[in-house]
Amino acid sequence: MRAEAVESQAADGSPGTPGSRGAPGGAGKPGGGAGPGGGSRRFPRLTRSTARPEGGGRAAPGDAPAPVRQWPLLSVLGGTAAGLILVAFGVSRIGTLLVGLSLLAGAVLRRVLPSVGMLAVRSRFTDMVTYGLLGTLITLLALMSLPDPWLEIPWLEDIIRFAVR
Repeated sequence: MRAEAVESQAADGSPGTPGSRGAPGGAGKPGGGAGPGGGSRRFPRLTRSTARPEGGGRAAPGDAPAPVRQWPLLSVLGGTAAGLILVAFGVSRIGTLLVGLSLLAGAVLRRVLPSVGMLAVRSRFTDMVTYGLLGTLITLLALMSLPDPWLEIPWLEDIIRFAVR
């Protein structure tokens, strides 16, 4: 609370209280305030619009066509669609592996590139964790699928037997 009062005082030169808007004579008015646009520095009670996610800008210059500007999203969606088509045609292990690797690639793109277009849905950390966790789980599912799994985890069978008892 003390920091708010100091910020309010620094913004307009008058001593402020944590509940005031900061501008002289504008304590109760919606237009008076300490911000550059004359509004309050507090968050509004009702959200009027949504903020862009961090890194949600264009992945290519603005004069480029829309598909070029959204290449990170289109590459992840293309890999996922190719994997789903392979699953539909009966090549389930390779298709599922492709879906998982596409999501892992999305996590890497989200981490490495400053702007990824519409691939940015939430904050950068949340997107990386979500894409990475889903990609890892789907990849592990593809590697351990029967018959003849490519990856065998010996203690996993013990955990399943313990849980099913």
